[in-house]
Amino acid sequence: MNKLARSYIALLLCVFLAACDRTSPSHEQTSTSDTAPAESPKEFVAGVNQALEELYKEEAAANWIRATYITEDSALIAAKAQARSLAFHSDAVKRSTRYAGQPMDEETSRSILLLKLATAMPAPDDPAKRDELTTIATRMEGMYGEGKYCPGGSDTCQTLNDLEQIMADRQHDYDAQLDAWIGWHTISPPMREDYRRFVELANEGARELGFSNLGEMWRSGYDMTPAEFEQETDRLWGQVKPLYDQLHCYVRDRLADRYGEEKVSRTGLLPAHLLGNMWAQQWGEIYDLVEPYPGVSDLDVDSTLEGRLEQARQQKIAGGVDPAEAGLQAKDELVRDMVRMAEDFYVSLGMPQLPETFWERSLLLKPRDREVVCHASAWSMDGKEDVRIKQCLEPTGEELYTAFHELGHVYYDLHYKHLPPLLQGGAHDGFHEAIGDTINLSMTPDYLVRQGLVNAAQQSREATINEQMKQALDKIAFLPFGRLIDQWRWAVFDGRTPPDRYNQSWWDLRAQYQGIRPPIERSEADFDPGAKYHIPGNTPYTRYFLAFILQFQFQKVLCAAAGWQGPLHECSIYGNKEAGQRFMAMLSLGASRPWQEALAQMTGTRDMDAAAIIEYFTPLMEWLREQNTGRECGWSAG
Repeated sequence: MNKLARSYIALLLCVFLAACDRTSPSHEQTSTSDTAPAESPKEFVAGVNQALEELYKEEAAANWIRATYITEDSALIAAKAQARSLAFHSDAVKRSTRYAGQPMDEETSRSILLLKLATAMPAPDDPAKRDELTTIATRMEGMYGEGKYCPGGSDTCQTLNDLEQIMADRQHDYDAQLDAWIGWHTISPPMREDYRRFVELANEGARELGFSNLGEMWRSGYDMTPAEFEQETDRLWGQVKPLYDQLHCYVRDRLADRYGEEKVSRTGLLPAHLLGNMWAQQWGEIYDLVEPYPGVSDLDVDSTLEGRLEQARQQKIAGGVDPAEAGLQAKDELVRDMVRMAEDFYVSLGMPQLPETFWERSLLLKPRDREVVCHASAWSMDGKEDVRIKQCLEPTGEELYTAFHELGHVYYDLHYKHLPPLLQGGAHDGFHEAIGDTINLSMTPDYLVRQGLVNAAQQSREATINEQMKQALDKIAFLPFGRLIDQWRWAVFDGRTPPDRYNQSWWDLRAQYQGIRPPIERSEADFDPGAKYHIPGNTPYTRYFLAFILQFQFQKVLCAAAGWQGPLHECSIYGNKEAGQRFMAMLSLGASRPWQEALAQMTGTRDMDAAAIIEYFTPLMEWLREQNTGRECGWSAG
């Protein structure tokens, strides 16, 4: 599975404020916001933090069970726990308004602000509506997690994992990929009415908190006004769009060569099912179709991992283990080794080893006996030492990169565990996603050789272009997708996109930003946004776009701290304690300071900037411009 398809549910646990205030008045009682508070602002915040510390485990456990045991019972438990936390949040925010205009220290003021913004799903104060909202949210996430395509009855059912393997298959069978794409998109139309009602209820909750709609509330969480944040994302997209346009032009021409111009126009929109990924968000699985210099420096991590798996399986069979059981045992050991390798990278920077409970409690393989949500995610269960990841690992290079990414969340959690709950979080949500991705950038060819994952390869311009093409198919291809998801939702939340235009608006934006079209005709009977986890899962998505900018900005500074003098794309900070110290100083701030200050702590500047990603991909972009000479680049989104 593609690593950006996965959600960071640990952040959602913080977001949902896993607690209910047992000492406060019932949420059904009349608000006391008009009365003078009996406690100071600082005392109020301390009480909220104490409640969160005491009750966090219960909420986290309910969500963990729901994600790792998908049943009606676990859905009920999770919905009830979520309803309690939303009731607590609603009541705490209401009580916090009594301190408006009162003098307070900076930490207390920031804590109250973060309390107000702490949920991605604000619930109405009406208990019945709050219960309805949490039931809908739990049901939609369950629909996604249990989604299957059964073209010939129950004996032919295929999960998302199965369908993604077809999408990524190196045979690149046009019809098989089309069938897989259509099949997965059948799981989401039943969500459509639920989503319409979800928007109504969440918007009502946002209005009760003083925002005009949920989108405005989301955009208020960046230490700037919502309008300023939109301008900031527009500016960053403008910096990187020329990189995407060159990649799109080159890939489109290669796909036209492969499938013929009757299926892929050399001047039009790309069919969404031909890019190796269910959502066409990252294109790494079609590398073999667009490889600039075939066979040069082929960094085939997949084959190495598959070889290790088979060798371990054969050794177990030789030792008398049943062949089927031998395969399962070998896979379990291999995926643990993959996560150990990720841990080793962070430890090499001076960070601590993971707690033993991490290895005891994480879910690293898809269970044989039950349904789970396989989206890889990092979890902080108590705001302290109980950290975990949930990932249905497979022995592939992509899954290895994902494990490195998820541990970035875990190590961020561990570095700000000393802070009170309201200040535990990333400087902004893009920071949390960028940590592991920054480490991924240091998984250079030299690093992979050092770990025995690939053979030593001769460095050359051709090898550099090939390696950068692989990265660009993920890093650059993702940028417009990361931008448009919330563009769609913001318009839904503020009413510019009404329910009878959900699907049309979705594909309008995909054409505008990605230059992509649906492979078959779509209508408002479909609900294609719901086929992407983050829509039914209600996970804000601009964080990923920001993370893809920040990771290169972080990498440039960390490489400088490590004393690196060469091209940015060749730098690995593995084993460098100076870079690690710079990293950890920023991580330990959590959400205690505005993100501009956290950024300055690491980089020396208060501004997000895409200059580093442009520098990183300079060799490839120069090559692409040469290759695209004479081609008609760009597309019409009309």
